[in-house]
Amino acid sequence: MKIISHRGNIRGPILDKENRPSYIDCAIGSGYNVEIDVRSINGELWLGHDGPQYKVEHRWLRERREYLWLHCKNMEAAIECWIYQSFCHSNDPFTYTSTGKIWLHDLSMKINTNTIIPLIELDQVEIYKSIIEEVPFAICTDYPAFV
Repeated sequence: MKIISHRGNIRGPILDKENRPSYIDCAIGSGYNVEIDVRSINGELWLGHDGPQYKVEHRWLRERREYLWLHCKNMEAAIECWIYQSFCHSNDPFTYTSTGKIWLHDLSMKINTNTIIPLIELDQVEIYKSIIEEVPFAICTDYPAFV
């Protein structure tokens, strides 16, 4: 099972560092995949959850492509970033990633070896460990060091 760091967090959320390229590199260097928020604006790629914060080049994404899961925040990013491990969603209970994995948001749905489940809160990770019957493909969390 893969462990995916949510926006670069390893031991809990640090909002002012999330999606920062150096923070992401630290999480990758610690052995984790990382989910990041990506926008494309006027042909430029930007990282940031609520808006564009950190400009990155395709070269930066390509060099880390096997470790990154791109949450495309706008249509332009979805079109431009389909070649990477990427997905789009707003309020859907699940969404397909470009790799065919299912990013599952409604944890009452069936979890299987093809799903990626976001367990952002530490107590969710503990609950998951106690009730899960089938191991998912990956878990995305702010607390990968504790999984």
